[in-house]
Amino acid sequence: MNEHISSAYDRDLEQITTLIMKMGGLVEEAILKAAKSLADRDLELAEEVRAGDKIIDALELQINEDAARTIALRAPVSKDLRSLLTVLRLAASLERIGDYAKNIAKRTSVLVEMSPVSGADAALRRMAREVEQMLKDTLDAYVRGDAVLAEDVRQRDQEVDHMYNALFREFLTFMMEDPRNITSCMHLHFMAKNIERMGDLTTNMAEQVIYLVTGDMPEEARPKGDKTAYAVTPS
Repeated sequence: MNEHISSAYDRDLEQITTLIMKMGGLVEEAILKAAKSLADRDLELAEEVRAGDKIIDALELQINEDAARTIALRAPVSKDLRSLLTVLRLAASLERIGDYAKNIAKRTSVLVEMSPVSGADAALRRMAREVEQMLKDTLDAYVRGDAVLAEDVRQRDQEVDHMYNALFREFLTFMMEDPRNITSCMHLHFMAKNIERMGDLTTNMAEQVIYLVTGDMPEEARPKGDKTAYAVTPS
């Protein structure tokens, strides 16, 4: 790549990185707002999360278009190409996390009509805060080229899995004790599973950062603490 093309490529990548960080900030916000809307029974805030998902989707499209144009115009190779491929994967994961936040906000509108399940709202909010911090650290690791921080995020996914497992057992207990809790506990379980999946996607992003920095994907299997057999995907 000659000096002129290299300089143009650097400008393109800087602009795309700015978009990724903007998208990441909106997704972080969506995670926290979705959990808060449930805890506060705030329908207005839940609707804000749902509306905000359109902006996140639009940013993913713009990142995809900009990255594709840069690949076509600059013909990057080696680490330059790896950087753009990483950007595309990060954007895709962020979009999915945004979808999960939107799904939580959707279920909040149903749960406000039901009696709260003791301790569930606070536990889900703690879980969401943990995932949001993992995402924040992953984006920091991406900008700084910090594979050590990315690996730290990767290891922390197990904590989110443990939180999910504990909640899953609690919901089962509540449902067995009183069948009237079944509907609300099922909604809460789907919310918890959405947050657990956000953690998995964030961990995937951290692995992409490690790949970007080192040129290799992590060899060791990530520690997983999710022992349940359920797999829930956003509708």
